[in-house]
Amino acid sequence: MPKHIRLISFLVACSLWSMPKAAHAQALVPHTLQLDPAKLEKQGLSLAQEAAQLGQFQQFELALPRARLASQLAPQNDKVWFLLGGLQLQTKDFDAAIAALKKAQSLNPKNPDVLFALGSANFQQEKYQAAISNYQAGLQLKPNDPDGLFDLGNAYYMLNRLPDAIAQYNKAVSQDKKFWPAINNIGLIKYEQGDTEAAIKQWQSAVSIDKQAAEPLLALAVALYNKGDASGELRLRQQALKMGESALRIDGRYGDLDFLKQNLWGERLLSDTKKFLELPSIQAALQQSERQQPTQ
Repeated sequence: MPKHIRLISFLVACSLWSMPKAAHAQALVPHTLQLDPAKLEKQGLSLAQEAAQLGQFQQFELALPRARLASQLAPQNDKVWFLLGGLQLQTKDFDAAIAALKKAQSLNPKNPDVLFALGSANFQQEKYQAAISNYQAGLQLKPNDPDGLFDLGNAYYMLNRLPDAIAQYNKAVSQDKKFWPAINNIGLIKYEQGDTEAAIKQWQSAVSIDKQAAEPLLALAVALYNKGDASGELRLRQQALKMGESALRIDGRYGDLDFLKQNLWGERLLSDTKKFLELPSIQAALQQSERQQPTQ
């Protein structure tokens, strides 16, 4: 599964629109130009709402200017800063994102999602120990959050603290039985440890939860093909090829080894996948996926 860079929940950010609006100023001094703070904040919240909606459609170039202006018009609203930091995080403007998120944290220290977002910023910069500290702090406020547990597991994974990673993945699944990304990543670890059968079981479980999940389907195909190749089982190899073709039709990005590496696939699995991707029927599936890509 991808590093699971936590995408800021725009729905959470949008919850600020249900907040009571500040009352308008009751009177203005005659002949004196004054700015109405309540009106400015209302305009800021409206801009933030637009930014959030644009962000949902990944229109970040349009969303960011609105979010920046919103933070100026409603500087005491932590959710506006949270939204701005989230947009900056997704455009990989890490320094600006961290500054905005820390501003949100100063206004509302009890928001675990801000801490999780700070963890994502550090994770993307490969500051894994700092990310662990952020995730742990977020989980102190929201201990049963599957995404937070999964993110913490990924940070442990990157530091090769594999038992700790598996423990967090299992905690995530205990909170959400259908959280297949954590199941998938346990499979990634097991495969690198040479426990192919355990990895296969994990990926089979993930696929049974979501048949459109391309990643565990491709990993399962690679593992089964190697198993069939070693044992001489033609039927198993044929089954694996069909799985691989299906996975690549679902998401052709998984035919890119660099993409797989970014998604935490280890050296052993990458090596086996490279051979698998070179098979004629898999090459054909990849070419078909590339032809269809512009219309998807």
